[in-house]
Amino acid sequence: MIKNLHKFLLIAPLIAGCNQNPSKMNQPYQWPENISTPTVEKKAKEFLMHGDKRVDEYYWLNERENPKVIDYLKAENAYVDTMMSGTKELQEKLFQEMKGRIKEKDESVPVMTNGYFYYNKYDEGKQYPIFCRKKESLDAPEEIMFDQNKMAEGHKYYSIGIIRISDNNELAAFTTDHVSRRLYNLQIKNLTTGEVYPETIPNVEGGSVVWAADNKTMFYILQDTTTLLGYQVYRHTLGTDPGNDVLMYEEKDDRYYLDIERTRSRKYVTIVSNMNEASTEYRLLDASNPTGAFKVFEPRKMDFQYHIDHAADGKFYILTDWDAPNFRVMTSEDGKTGKENWKELIPARKDVYIADFNTFKNHLVLTEVKDAMRQIRVINQTSKKDEYIAFDEKVYTAGQSSNPESNTDILRIVYTSMTTPYTVIDYNMDTKEKTVKKQTEVIGYKKEEYETDRIWATARDGVKVPVTLLYKKGMKKDGANPLLLMAYGSYGNSIFPGFNSTVISLVDRGFIYAIAHVRGGQEMGRTWYDNGHLLKKKNTFYDFIDCGEFLVKENYTNSKHLYANGGSAGGLLMGAVLNLAPELWNGVVAEVPFVDVITTMSDASIPLTTGEYKEWGNPADSSEYFYMKSYSPYDNVEAKNYPNILVTTGLHDSQVQYFEPAKWVAKLREFNKSKNIILFKTNMDAGHGGASGRFESLREDALIYAFLLALEGRAN
Repeated sequence: MIKNLHKFLLIAPLIAGCNQNPSKMNQPYQWPENISTPTVEKKAKEFLMHGDKRVDEYYWLNERENPKVIDYLKAENAYVDTMMSGTKELQEKLFQEMKGRIKEKDESVPVMTNGYFYYNKYDEGKQYPIFCRKKESLDAPEEIMFDQNKMAEGHKYYSIGIIRISDNNELAAFTTDHVSRRLYNLQIKNLTTGEVYPETIPNVEGGSVVWAADNKTMFYILQDTTTLLGYQVYRHTLGTDPGNDVLMYEEKDDRYYLDIERTRSRKYVTIVSNMNEASTEYRLLDASNPTGAFKVFEPRKMDFQYHIDHAADGKFYILTDWDAPNFRVMTSEDGKTGKENWKELIPARKDVYIADFNTFKNHLVLTEVKDAMRQIRVINQTSKKDEYIAFDEKVYTAGQSSNPESNTDILRIVYTSMTTPYTVIDYNMDTKEKTVKKQTEVIGYKKEEYETDRIWATARDGVKVPVTLLYKKGMKKDGANPLLLMAYGSYGNSIFPGFNSTVISLVDRGFIYAIAHVRGGQEMGRTWYDNGHLLKKKNTFYDFIDCGEFLVKENYTNSKHLYANGGSAGGLLMGAVLNLAPELWNGVVAEVPFVDVITTMSDASIPLTTGEYKEWGNPADSSEYFYMKSYSPYDNVEAKNYPNILVTTGLHDSQVQYFEPAKWVAKLREFNKSKNIILFKTNMDAGHGGASGRFESLREDALIYAFLLALEGRAN
């Protein structure tokens, strides 16, 4: 139930399944027989709202500290191990394949900021990155700021949320999470002496820390340990007791998320209050006056968003949906921040969504979205001429990379497609010259063996929905291909076509991999989102089903070989389509799925609930309550023939609590009329994002792929 998009970094040897013995292919996997599924005690709990009574017989599974709950989760894990025992060798083979594609000793492209080149590197066999820098020149001695491998010793899970460097380059504020609950500890390290100072501030937002210009003052966001909402901004002075930190701002409306930023000019610290895709409010403080008061840039109001930056030219640049659903860019002078002073710089367009912008000394750079593709537009601020950076492939994704310095004509971008690994490029905005700085090395991968394509499915209301495909060259549209269709479709988050080396293990074994760019994201502009949330949320589910049926109709696959996958809010999508069209799929994988919509959205103490009202609805509103109830996966489970299902979760998940999928699986098993398999796997040491190490997470992928391959009779 949170905006959660997984990032794919390094990946890739093709010890492919194409060399398997044909006599062993497509033989049905023999699930172990006479194995009883774990039993779950029923304890009826009634909920009454708007005169409507709901009975939840598995509600007690939310008792995290109850030994019976832990025993049940362990029993489910043991059941998965037993049922998947025949795929043990396959899982190990898949893991080694995916791990083998990764260049284990690797290094990121250095980024220059404030006199230092910053980069991270991985050592052979190590799970975590090492964060480094070099002063002024890449030939300078290497400084290791943080070795996460050493820091993670003794921890089953370890995550560094953010590293923020002071203006004088001497201090690093950093956040760490050892539980995967996304409650971080904030500490400070002296990069000259190596000393980590004794003051530790617990329960902070992992990515929201900013230095003031005096090199001794920091601002951070404190989280509510129950709801996990960041709600207070504090000022901390180096060397002082955190108990004496000064409260600078408290967000009283729990529908808003908080963030802290430093403007591109480095002149201002900003506090951002944001209600998802609905309302924004910025507050400004001069970074050289950290004890001053934050002042509102432009007051918030509903259905009015704006995102600001202060550029080196002394102007504010504003990306806003004010009278512009697909956003436009405006400017205002320093000291004149009110909306009445804004002047339009880049007008809005109906068919192009402006997603982001960046300012340089001579150029303005926009990230724009059209037809489910992300493109880069460069505008010369002097001549006013603009252009889109051109690439050769038909379907791709291009975006701005890290560009902390504005006094340059070099734009760093990242480029990828379903067949092209992530590529870092320096683009000269004057000469138009592209310089490839690095392309992720995917060991054993041969691009010429694969193809990608974009097709358009027609939804039941006539809307064209884009679908991006990846398949092995020579694929035949004979209806017999296994096909994995994935989607997200929530929060306005868009899934753009990009390289994912893990999925090569499926494609090499004959799978087509497909992304359905369904409504609820913003792949086709703001209206794509508006027509896929709140009281139009069902369009997301219908789009996905219609894409699946289109792929069958067009002979890419058939329902005996069609599979679906989604995580988090995409897991809700999986739950909904299971109820709406169970016969369409041979198997469905739901990762950390948000499936108990009404109960969760009715409980403001559950993490992040109130901030999601504009996405799903507020059950206190009767119309929104009954609409949510009409699609909530848990509430709509009924006696029918469900397909094969694999559900995953993490015990410490802070975004979708483990008990949602736990209850859902118990109810699915109770009502399922088919003999298909329903499996439920809990990572007892992780949360929403799964395992923290770069290799351990591949074991989770290996389990999912082995499940799909077993259903295809390819488990040998």
